[in-house]
Amino acid sequence: MPKVKTNSSAKKRFKVTATGKITHQKSFKRHILTKKSTKRKRALRKDGVVAEANMHFVKRLLGLK
Repeated sequence: MPKVKTNSSAKKRFKVTATGKITHQKSFKRHILTKKSTKRKRALRKDGVVAEANMHFVKRLLGLK
């Protein structure tokens, strides 16, 4: 059987935590930041957690399943 390749774009976008959760960077923080509130921009700094509904798909891209 050949090895299963990890999706290159997925490995750059997602990170697996020690507890097994998968985190990602939040969107809407690249440009047009002047109209967004400081509170909103501060909240966007934190990593988001992949929803349970998408977990099976992301795990397959990362080669964890």
